[in-house]
Amino acid sequence: MLKVLKAGLYLSIQDLGRFGHRDIGVPIAGAMDVESVKKANLLLENDENDAVLEITMTGPTLQFYTDTYISLSGAHIVATLNNEPIDNYTVIKIGKGDILSYGRLEKGFRGYLAIKGGFQSKKVLDSRSQFYPVTQSPRLKDGDEVPYEETSDYEPKISEVKIDEHFENTSLKVYKGPEFSLLSDSQLMEIFAKPYSVSKENNRMAYQISELIAGHSHSMLTSGTLPGTIQLTPAGRMIILMKDGQTTGGYPRILQLSEESIAVLAQKKYGDELVFKLV
Repeated sequence: MLKVLKAGLYLSIQDLGRFGHRDIGVPIAGAMDVESVKKANLLLENDENDAVLEITMTGPTLQFYTDTYISLSGAHIVATLNNEPIDNYTVIKIGKGDILSYGRLEKGFRGYLAIKGGFQSKKVLDSRSQFYPVTQSPRLKDGDEVPYEETSDYEPKISEVKIDEHFENTSLKVYKGPEFSLLSDSQLMEIFAKPYSVSKENNRMAYQISELIAGHSHSMLTSGTLPGTIQLTPAGRMIILMKDGQTTGGYPRILQLSEESIAVLAQKKYGDELVFKLV
């Protein structure tokens, strides 16, 4: 069992997502940066869908009740185990009573904590990902406990890896969305000819872009959306749906991010710059 001594800004349990229920309005949810989660689980020889903790900007303080092994990935947030520094993408042995603490954010925005065998919280609709009201709470809070299986005799095949991080990547690969043809030549030039920045309105549901482009007067029926769908409002605001985003929307779906680009965007925060590259 793991106990949350301090939860930090936004700490939640996530796997790769809750699939097959969008027809009843249930978002996919799941980890924002899937690429980092898969790498952390791979180091521990877990299934890639094993549940992890997603840490946003300000890290938690956690205590382990039993022996296990962990790995950290994603954002570079200063971390210590019993006040000794530890690094990302390293297999770390945990003993009973050990305390993991996070400090300042150095690079990126979302970090991940994987544990041998994955966190064993309750599955709801085939996923452990927290998303309210499907799960009782959208995130963990101080005093919460999360179960995991005790492991004391694990011998990792690989104890450490070097990773090409995607924090410095400002390019988002996008595909044409269903309403791409509604864009005028001037709108296309605006979208692909200059950099943009992340607005203050960014969370697990959606990222908004600070700068506006030319608006439109197109009306359309509410239609299906996905994580990574870029909608364009009549005022010219681009809204990028993320993992907790709604399953339908009424704005033109002009572009669609690749899974890789969703992971890149998940590591961006207010003011960070990005550019769109059409695939």
